[in-house]
This record gives sequence, structure tokens and C-alpha cells, in this order.
Amino acid sequence: MSYLCLDVGSTWTKGVLVAVDGTVLGAAQHRTTPPEVLTGVAEVSGALDAGSADVLACSSAGGGLRLAVVGQERLVSAEAGYRVALSAGGKVVHVFAGRLAAADVRALRAAAPDVVLLVGGTDGGDQDVLLHNAARLGAARVAVPIVLAGNREARPAALAALDRRQVFPTANVLPDVGELDPEPARTAIREVFLSHVIGGKGLSRGPRFRRMVRAVTPDAVLSAVARLAALLPDARGAVLVVDVGGATTDVYSAVAEVEAPERAVALPADRRTVEGDLGMRFGAPGVVAEAIAERLLAPGELAAEAARRHDDVELVADTPAEQEIDLRLARLAVILAVRRHLRMVEGRLGPHGAARLVLSGGVFRHAGDLAGLVDALRGALGPVLRTAEVVVDRVGVLGPAGLLAQAGRTEAADALLSTLPLSAPLPGRAG
Repeated sequence: MSYLCLDVGSTWTKGVLVAVDGTVLGAAQHRTTPPEVLTGVAEVSGALDAGSADVLACSSAGGGLRLAVVGQERLVSAEAGYRVALSAGGKVVHVFAGRLAAADVRALRAAAPDVVLLVGGTDGGDQDVLLHNAARLGAARVAVPIVLAGNREARPAALAALDRRQVFPTANVLPDVGELDPEPARTAIREVFLSHVIGGKGLSRGPRFRRMVRAVTPDAVLSAVARLAALLPDARGAVLVVDVGGATTDVYSAVAEVEAPERAVALPADRRTVEGDLGMRFGAPGVVAEAIAERLLAPGELAAEAARRHDDVELVADTPAEQEIDLRLARLAVILAVRRHLRMVEGRLGPHGAARLVLSGGVFRHAGDLAGLVDALRGALGPVLRTAEVVVDRVGVLGPAGLLAQAGRTEAADALLSTLPLSAPLPGRAG
């Protein structure tokens, strides 16, 4: 028995064939083939001779999952909703706190979310703002699905106000002050994405692809990062994963145990941030602009190369000079994205910073010696990486491991993840 783990992205469809014991049997990729992505899936499956394998698939094709959050107070319920949304595998495109007015509903629509997360009040607390916002959304006929995860006592009335919408009620994300409960809302968001969003992306004819996909890709990766943190021998450390793509750079972090909160809303144990202006091709000018602003580059440095990559997103770095430019851009993207992520998580990566940094993305998978890059990262990011083991996900096991974990194949997922630290850590000078 084996599992064909698929990641159908906007540009590439990647597959990893995994044995039941977690052994990687093969990997392949093919350009994604809209408007019928199953063509690319069939090519990958054929290349791996995976005809009898169980298929587990995730997808970020069609732009992934866009989330909006509507909450009560910016520093309490809206913040709780925002932190849950950040860890749900989507991109947070809009956050509103307070009582919705007509202009606020228009702004929400303009953000074009796939799903709205509606929160407000602790259980047994204030109901007024949540009910007001539910009535506003219902009267305005906001057409996207709504995950209702606010005050438990207000739920029946809020559902009544939203009765013409696609509403999915679940447990309160903030049952009490300082007590964040992200998993029910995350599960609801995942189910809404699978049943109501993936089928509307125009990626395939018929229901087969919609039925095949089990998660949005970042949600699967986040599940793998959480498993990887649990496998660390020193639970005080954290796992930090940076995935540098052509248009965005995603950063994931997970700790085995959550520290006691110092503010009204605790941080979830696993979290993700998306930097939509940092990437290797379309996002390259954003990397250069931000690096200059943070004095990592001199004005004008790398600007022409970044502009060329923005204008030719299919550019292949096939010479040593081009590969060196790509690695410089990747190093800057990692530094900038991790700095932003650390601000979001208030620097909480455990008492000893990151125990393991995993670099993901084609620029790293296909690179040779990365010792210089690792030294540069340690120098720029300071204590958070000082003693971290740094490895590259060269096969692309994070997404497949997350899919296996979500499907209940945890032993296979853990075995697959165990190959990461066993692969040779990048040298760099730790300590």
C-alpha cells in the first residue's frame, strides 16, 4: 500500500509517492494545467506509476484561500479571530473590529474574501456587537460563506439573522479572556474551503477534483510543522519553516507548548504569515525595496535584476551568475519574512529560539553549497537562529506529511518528517 500525496499549485503540480511506513518512493512534478488540472495530476501519477496508491491532495491553485475577520474589539475578539485565521492556512485580506456600517460592508466586499470569520464576545459576555454584525451581513446579502465562531449564547440569534447566507456555526474562538480555542474554527474553515470554495475556482470540470482535495496547501504544511515541533527532543525550542515562492514568502512556526499569555489573547501553538510582496519572481521588486528600506541593500542594488524577474516570471536561473542573484534574493526574502513573522508572534519561539529552521522552495532545493547563506541568516536574525539546525526540504515532504497527519496516518507522517533532521544539516557556524 502507498499514498500519492499531491500539491496542486498555481504553477506546478507536485507529487510524492510515500510507502505506508513513511519511506519516499519517488517524487515528480508537472506544470499545472488549468482549466483542467486533472491533466497535470494524471501526468504526475503516471510518472510515479502510482495507479493503485491512495490519493491525498491539497491545493493552492486559483489563489488559495482568502479570509476576512469581523470581530468586536480590535485587541480582543478581532485579534483572536485574526490569530485563528493566520493559522488556518489562508491569507487574511481584511480585518474589521466594531459595529459594521454600510461603508464597512462595502470595504469587506472590496477585499473579495472566500470566507468570512465572524467572531465577538466571550461565552456569557456581551452579545450586542456580534448580533449587530450578523444582522448587517444578513441584510447586506454578503454572498460568501460565513464561519460563525463567537459568543455561544448569541449563536441562535446570530444564525437567525444570517438565515439567507451559507453559515457554519462552531465553537467560540475566545471562550474566555486569554483562552484561545482555534481548532474548531480552523476545522470549519477547512471544511468550507473544501466544499464551497475549491469547486468555484474554475480549475476542473466535474466534481472529481473537488472531492480529491483535502486541504488548502498551507493548512497541510502547518499540520506538518506542528507535528515536527512535537518530535523535537527539546520541547523548549521551536520549528521555523520558510517557504520562498515566486510571488510570496510563507513563514510557519510551531512550539510544542504555548507560553502563558501576557495579553488578552494567547497565541496559538502553530501559526503562519504570508508576505505577499516578497518573492523570487513576481515579488522580487518587493524584496529589493524592503531590503533597501531596512538597510540590507544599498539604493539601486539588485533593482534591475529584480525588475527582470518580475517581468519574466518563468525565468530559469541556469547560469552561476543568475543562481547567485537568486540566492541573494532568497536570503533577503527569508530575513525580511522572518522578521515580520517574529513581530506577529511577539518573538515567542520558545526560550531558546528556533531549534530547527527548514528552508523550502525551489531556489533552495536546487542550490548547491548554502553554508554562506546560513551564516548570513544567523548574522541577520541573531539569537533566534543562533543554535538552530538548518535543513532544506529538498524532496518536498512537508505538504505530504501534513496530508498524512490530517488523514490519520500519523506514523507515516512522523516517519516522513524524521527524514528532515537526518538529512545533512547545512554547515554554517552555529553557536
